[in-house]
Amino acid sequence: MTTVATVSRPVSTATPVHDEEHPNKYVVSMAVIFGVLMSAIDTSVVNVALPQIQGNVGATQQEVTWISTGYMISVVILMPLTNWLSVRFGRKNVYLTSLAVFVFSSLMCGMSHTLSELIFWRVIQGFGAGTLQPLAQAIFREAFPPEEQGVAMGIFGFVVLFGPAIGPTLGGYITDNYSWPWIFFINLPIGVIGFLVAARYLYDPPYMKGGQRRKVDAVGIGLLAIGLASMQTVLEQGQTEDWFNSNAIIAGTVVSIVTLIAFLWWEMRIDDPAVDLRVLKDPTFFSGTIIGGILGLGLFASLFLLPQYMQTLLGFTATQSGLSLMPRSLVMMLAMPVAGALYNRLGPKVMIGAGLLLTIYSQYQMAQFTLETGAQDILWPQILQGIGFGFVFVALSTVALANIAPARMTSATGLNNLIRQLGGSFGTTIVVTILTRQNDVARSSLVPDLQASNPAFLVRLRGIQGLFVHNGYGVQAAHDAALRLLNLLLVRQTFMLAYEYVFICIGVLFTICLPLIFVLHQPKHAPIPSQHAAVEA
Repeated sequence: MTTVATVSRPVSTATPVHDEEHPNKYVVSMAVIFGVLMSAIDTSVVNVALPQIQGNVGATQQEVTWISTGYMISVVILMPLTNWLSVRFGRKNVYLTSLAVFVFSSLMCGMSHTLSELIFWRVIQGFGAGTLQPLAQAIFREAFPPEEQGVAMGIFGFVVLFGPAIGPTLGGYITDNYSWPWIFFINLPIGVIGFLVAARYLYDPPYMKGGQRRKVDAVGIGLLAIGLASMQTVLEQGQTEDWFNSNAIIAGTVVSIVTLIAFLWWEMRIDDPAVDLRVLKDPTFFSGTIIGGILGLGLFASLFLLPQYMQTLLGFTATQSGLSLMPRSLVMMLAMPVAGALYNRLGPKVMIGAGLLLTIYSQYQMAQFTLETGAQDILWPQILQGIGFGFVFVALSTVALANIAPARMTSATGLNNLIRQLGGSFGTTIVVTILTRQNDVARSSLVPDLQASNPAFLVRLRGIQGLFVHNGYGVQAAHDAALRLLNLLLVRQTFMLAYEYVFICIGVLFTICLPLIFVLHQPKHAPIPSQHAAVEA
């Protein structure tokens, strides 16, 4: 009888492993999806509940906005520090700790009785959320083999973009049918399940196993925290404080500029920085990150603008405007897996170029909206934008990190997510400012036509006045009512012109991104580690 010797062979890096010791790529991905989804939803879910929270805690409208501002400040501070924390303490430990902090602070947010308590725990919740997305993106990259990176980023992108899209609808439903604390309590069961799954199936990659002792870059961390906190505060509170008419906004702007410049100088001159900015030297990563920031700007700006336009000018209810935006979210969900499957066939340049063109065209269509626009007219631009965003995000997330070495992957994903998040903050701030200023410009251009010297104005005024007289008004009362109605029509028309202008501006921003796609180059053999870098070898 012939004895056959059993030879131990290393598992191919392109072949997924399915035993208990090495869970497959989908199990590893599932282990971090819970945290990513919760952190993505919580960026917007609380906004619709602010009026109810304001009444319950007895706060002013300006004070209650710090519930969102405090969360975003702590998120943007932690994102770029993700790699430093992971290398020092181990990636699995950082992820589990962040998730635990997020879940516990969610509980405390729901149990808060005063505004100061709620703001404090929202800040802590933001610290927990700040590392979840960058870590998840790095884990996704390492769990899938190089030829399936498009699929990986399709799944990741679906979760990241689905959260902010569904957040307002979910928050409105919970607030209307239960009460605002349940916006936070709903995180508890999801978070506990996510923690247990991650504790069982996540492992540090070999280059990060067990954590490494590193010098604490206290200067870099301090400058980063002050700079980003000041910048986010200016972006969130600038419009409320009337921008540079406020000494606080001027001071915050100066502090953010000075400290961030000092941070860049410091991080580039030391050997062991808290944030590895050298990854930005790669032109593909740099261009991809910039496009991602503009994509975040456009996405969050649209999420802010369209509901405002539909509710204030078209008379939609909150539910109707949410339903009108739902097709974009659904199309994005369907487009991302398709984009992941097409990535290897079409390549990043074709997919990003096609996605940007669709998005630009959808912005042009939105710039044609009027005061008579209906739900059907809003539908098609949303569908085109959903396809465009889905294609751009998947291809961009894949190619931007294609040249990054494994040891720098978490640092790169931290910066990538930070720029996209800041893009969203800039987007909301910029569109609010442009909308307000452009409304003033439009009003200034139309008011001269509303003069007694304009025959067309007099004809319109007398016609409306006659209608009021016909309905029982006195001559003077009818005259005053006609003037008020014309002023209301003027206000609606000036805001409509302002919205059209902002929609065009967003389209121009996307157009500017088109030349950047020619800088995106993906190597034939991208330096992406095998699945064993994401699971225990």
